[in-house]
Amino acid sequence: MTLAPEQHVPAATKIADGFVLFAGTANPVLAAAIAGSLGTQLGACHVERFPDGELSVRLDASVRGREVFIVQPTTPPVNDNLIELLAFADACRRASAERITAIVPYFGYARSDRRNHRRREPIMASLAAELMQCSGVDHVVLIDVHTPQVEGFFRVPVDSLTAVPVLCASIREQLPPETASDIVVVSPDAGRVPMATEYARRLGAPLAVLHKRREGGAEVVVMHLVGDVRDRPCLIADDMISTGSTIVESARALRNAGALPDISVVATHGLLLDGACERLAASGVRRLFITDSVAGTQRRCVLAQPSQLDINVASIAPLLASAIRHQLADESLSDLF
Repeated sequence: MTLAPEQHVPAATKIADGFVLFAGTANPVLAAAIAGSLGTQLGACHVERFPDGELSVRLDASVRGREVFIVQPTTPPVNDNLIELLAFADACRRASAERITAIVPYFGYARSDRRNHRRREPIMASLAAELMQCSGVDHVVLIDVHTPQVEGFFRVPVDSLTAVPVLCASIREQLPPETASDIVVVSPDAGRVPMATEYARRLGAPLAVLHKRREGGAEVVVMHLVGDVRDRPCLIADDMISTGSTIVESARALRNAGALPDISVVATHGLLLDGACERLAASGVRRLFITDSVAGTQRRCVLAQPSQLDINVASIAPLLASAIRHQLADESLSDLF
């Protein structure tokens, strides 16, 4: 069997004595950037997918008695990438790794954190956490997880980091001075208020809040706006963008409230599923600030050719590399927030 081109994982020529860093196939570019920041190379491994959909993972680097870090966001296809993460962890556990840390910048199923209206539904975030622990994961590193209570589904240590400082630096660098000095940070719903508040604090900007009602997985209705946006440029702050429906409705509500048409959006995880870039551009969004937690986002948007949408990608590799250094040294991660 041969690997598809996008599933090749770089091999290492040298591995640091104390730890091994593996890249899953969900975002090998990010993993390579983390390795570069750490001054090491990725652990050699082989990932193979068979014609019937089954997965095989082989570790070609020794992990016996070592700390192991696996970089594998559970981005779409979520199920495939989650199973691959479990396979990596199980392989490391069976190969006598000392401790296995899953670096999961984007945690799929985080929105399924409870049952709605007593429906007969699973809590998928809890199930994903259980599977990760059963496979051998001893420690989890997340970034801007959709619902903070996801941490409570784990019985192992969880470090939930934030990309807000990284994205704020990108915003300051890219926004025109006249826009940055007058901008209003907007939370698209009540759940994003803490994150939007942090953006507002760091950028020295006022805060506005939209209240929305979700009609379905891809349909959102904005009901109310709290705050003054009239004749002001707006920055909509969210943790993730999948279909773009929340941002589109938020932009429409802001324009109806008299905001300037120069609307920017910042989100940690730019999933940007099919048609999202076009919808954002058509809704009046002019700038999009995201991280590289999701592979290939910028390329997909360029191929979609929404020429009026300026996409800025900030790397979280230095942040994750710092988290790994702190863990190896048994140091607190509080200075990373």
